Amino acid sequence: DARVRGWFLLDSYLPTFFLTGAYLLCIWLGNKFMKDRPPFSLRVHLIVYNLGITLLSLYMLIELVLATWEGGYNLQCQNLHSAGEADIRVAKVLWWYYFSKVIEFMDTIFFVLRKKSSQITFLHVYHHATMFNIWWCVLNWIPCGQSFFGPTLNSFIHVLMYSYYGLSVIPSMRKYLWWKKYLTQAQLIQFLLTIVHTLSAAVKPCGFPFGCLMFQSSYMATLVILFINFYIKTYRKAPSRTAIKETPVTTEIKNGFHKNYFAATNGFLNNKKAQ
Repeated sequence: DARVRGWFLLDSYLPTFFLTGAYLLCIWLGNKFMKDRPPFSLRVHLIVYNLGITLLSLYMLIELVLATWEGGYNLQCQNLHSAGEADIRVAKVLWWYYFSKVIEFMDTIFFVLRKKSSQITFLHVYHHATMFNIWWCVLNWIPCGQSFFGPTLNSFIHVLMYSYYGLSVIPSMRKYLWWKKYLTQAQLIQFLLTIVHTLSAAVKPCGFPFGCLMFQSSYMATLVILFINFYIKTYRKAPSRTAIKETPVTTEIKNGFHKNYFAATNGFLNNKKAQ
């Protein structure tokens, strides 16, 4: 798309490719480096990082809502050129959305430095690595129009998600963070709504590229499958009898919470981080 020529990181795929390779290499080398070293706490770093991503997500959410409203975007199907300056405004926000995906590589780097290897799952790495690359393609060929919907929903979810992660670093706040399960449910709803919105443009076309609609729907379907698997393993799996027997019923409770609650850093309770 000629409207995004010259924008930072977009003219060549090589920077995106090499940054993704560096991300994967950091995971591999980082785990080796941390193998015989104690984990870092990084509490202050995590508070600042999560607050920063929360504010960026809030900006993108507000700006996308305002830009699409100003441009009179059609929720059912919106093409790439009919909204004029509003399309440029949407594209600028979606560039920040693309760039935020490389910033979010730090999610995994923090896991490595804190030795939270159990949370570096296939779902986690797949989602982070692919989103950055897919959005390079989106910004180059379909930087506005129908592409606005997924990032708008995702920005809203990220406001909630990174707020949760930031608050969970503060010990006094952890007792109020009972809603992680519902955050995962909201993520699943987000993916399903994005699929429905994407396919709506295939049912009643408006000139948005059909192949892009099919690709986005297929990719979102993989996330639905992976997140359902994560949800079942995390929230639906019944504890084994052995685990129940091994959990002492005395001296393990403090202020109404099992001591492992307070031992968990960043409020994860040994669960995998929601994406």
